[in-house]
Amino acid sequence: MSTAPKDFVGSHKQKDWPKHLIICAFIIIELFPLYMMFQVSFKDNASFLRNPWAPTPPFSVVETRQAADGTETVKTRVADWSEAFSSAKPSDPSVKTAEKSFDLSVYKVKNWNFGLKLIGPYIANTVFVAVTGTFFTLTLAIFGAYFFARYKMPFSNVLWSAFLVLMLMPGVANIVPLFSLLKELSLLNTLWALVIVGVAGGQVFNIFVLRNFIEDLPKDLFEAAEMDGASHIDQIRNVVIPMSGSIIGTLSILCFLGQWNDFLLSLIILRDKELFTLGVGLIYLDGEYVKQWGQMMAAYFIASIPLIVIFLFCMRLFVRGLSAGAVKG
Repeated sequence: MSTAPKDFVGSHKQKDWPKHLIICAFIIIELFPLYMMFQVSFKDNASFLRNPWAPTPPFSVVETRQAADGTETVKTRVADWSEAFSSAKPSDPSVKTAEKSFDLSVYKVKNWNFGLKLIGPYIANTVFVAVTGTFFTLTLAIFGAYFFARYKMPFSNVLWSAFLVLMLMPGVANIVPLFSLLKELSLLNTLWALVIVGVAGGQVFNIFVLRNFIEDLPKDLFEAAEMDGASHIDQIRNVVIPMSGSIIGTLSILCFLGQWNDFLLSLIILRDKELFTLGVGLIYLDGEYVKQWGQMMAAYFIASIPLIVIFLFCMRLFVRGLSAGAVKG
């Protein structure tokens, strides 16, 4: 009788292995670009063209070549993986001797120095746009959601429906009038243009989510606050924000990622290289004649680090906000 539960658990494990296999396959596919960026970032063009898929082994081979007239030349190359666990093999018949040695200098760390120096200003510009835009977007959205959730006035449903129609408008359809408007306001080629447009564009979705969440809060809390003489600002500060922390955190992450990954508007309105955001700056890494793959991949990997860090530290808050009913209603 005692073996029955074990058999039941064992049968469950046997049934779950296809699911785990599929999940592992998706994880490998998702992580493959990061792996390629990381291992290529330590290579020069010769190492990349010789073996683009595997990391470089930490060995170099010194070859002595003897010409027909008896002169000798010495050449150093990176060892292949086939030579990493055996003796070095001459690359061609003219090689007289080939000696392998442990050499960490085959890894081009200077690619990372180049990438960090190149895209450092781009990261600073992007952080300014994303942090400032997220702060003002969420601040205004909380006020707007509080208004729609707490006050019922004539034709309020019509006003709310008209407000939701804005969610159906594709952002790319507004590019031309938006460009003309920014030109009239003398905001072209400024980071504040990205902040203002990002704040305005993020209001509909954030107010939609926050309104549903605020409507579900106990009305007794608001009535008690009003009896104590709390103003609207006090109710938002002492009731709405403390009880909506999880959903505000989730929306903050989504808003930050949206501002961080914005590319089209930045490409259109920014002209000075010093003002480029990360998305625009990265496309100029692609050289016109020669692609320095190691330097490009190092810059791409550095650009992805902030988002990886944010995801790792905020993943629990993000999941908690979604499970708290962020998308219901």
